[in-house]
Amino acid sequence: MHSKNGEAGRPFHPASAMDYLPEPLLRKLQVQRLAESVSRAYHGQRCGLLKKRMDEAGVKPEDVKSLEDIRRLPFSTKADLRDTYPYGLFTLPDREVVRIHASSGTTGKPIVVGYTQSDVEVWADAMRRGMIACGLGDEDVIQVSYGYGLFTGGLGAHYGGERLGAMVIPTSGGNTERQVMVMQDFGVTAICCTPSYFAHIAEKAADYGVDIRKTRLKKGLFGAEPWSDAMRRHLEETTGIQAQDLYGLSEISGPGVAIECLEQDGLHVFEDYFYPEIIDAETLEPLPDGEEGELVITTLCKEAMPLIRYRTRDITAIMPGRCSCGRVLRRIRRIGRRSDDMMIIRGVNVFPSQIETALLRIRGLSPNYQIVLTREAGLDQMEVRVEITPNILGDRIMELEGMLGEIGHSILSITGIHAKVTLAEPKSIARSEGKAKRVVDRRVI
Repeated sequence: MHSKNGEAGRPFHPASAMDYLPEPLLRKLQVQRLAESVSRAYHGQRCGLLKKRMDEAGVKPEDVKSLEDIRRLPFSTKADLRDTYPYGLFTLPDREVVRIHASSGTTGKPIVVGYTQSDVEVWADAMRRGMIACGLGDEDVIQVSYGYGLFTGGLGAHYGGERLGAMVIPTSGGNTERQVMVMQDFGVTAICCTPSYFAHIAEKAADYGVDIRKTRLKKGLFGAEPWSDAMRRHLEETTGIQAQDLYGLSEISGPGVAIECLEQDGLHVFEDYFYPEIIDAETLEPLPDGEEGELVITTLCKEAMPLIRYRTRDITAIMPGRCSCGRVLRRIRRIGRRSDDMMIIRGVNVFPSQIETALLRIRGLSPNYQIVLTREAGLDQMEVRVEITPNILGDRIMELEGMLGEIGHSILSITGIHAKVTLAEPKSIARSEGKAKRVVDRRVI
């Protein structure tokens, strides 16, 4: 660390100088990279999808001369990647693509993403800068418990940690007993995984008689699924770590698109690489800073598969003002929900994150829950199954009935929906070693 300080007096790390680039220079760089990215996608896509849409809209790459011109460009969606599977949106010949990743997907074939060597370098650099923002450095020991393989999480965090100069332990997901052993024996100071899996690791650690508070673990970089502030408080209070929110998506670059700094006040977008917009999901019109809508991202440096105005379906807002950490990079609010994980129950929009917030208000509940949707006599029904903690298990029937009423009222106050609440025994709900499966929809069966 050097002695130069940011605006808040925090140490300025020379390796993250781009985070503090004066805004006029950053905007100039964005315009230059935007024009290059649009031209690359327009002329290079194997399927010609963007070229066709831009031609229909009467706009050419050379028309992009300012950031405002981005509004003239067409959107892209996940359906475009499915429709051009596997390589239709690639802009370069196979010999220049050094890496393939793919999203897990819920139905059909996966979403395929290609990387050149430069793309891999950009990805690693964004993760390195994110780790610096979280307060990590070359003396840290980072346990990467995201899955490795076609999923981007494991290798993204891995390369970022190595680029930082930290010691990286590639535990991947699964084998939770080993995860706890590694954390304890190897002196792990930071862990990267989904928040639901860390909650499972912490639970297992307690079963093995390991107090995470007595280990060296101090940081958790959690992402790959929406999680609430209530979940953050639960993880921090039960384990003593600082839980940082990490955002990314396979289609753009994997983890490292945005991350919280130590202030935990919104996620800084590495907007010299990824240009963010917020739009109204219905009208597709841009929204001003501070107003909630759908996050749209344009890649500025991606070579193998540049994406223009990609609709992420994640709901957030660009936060007005500058973060007190001194970074010029704009911030988005924490993403607690997606437009496509919305449940419509008797005409009411409900998100799993709302249920999580309602449950974690109640003492004696664990963060493990499941939402079961059914249809009876043509009417949607929602059951919320939630585990109680072992110390509550022996309470009298009357007290448990009171807890049921309290949970139901909490869910009603947040969602406006009367839900059936079922208390489950500790550890009876299946755990996930990756993204948690919160919703079981049986309405179509």
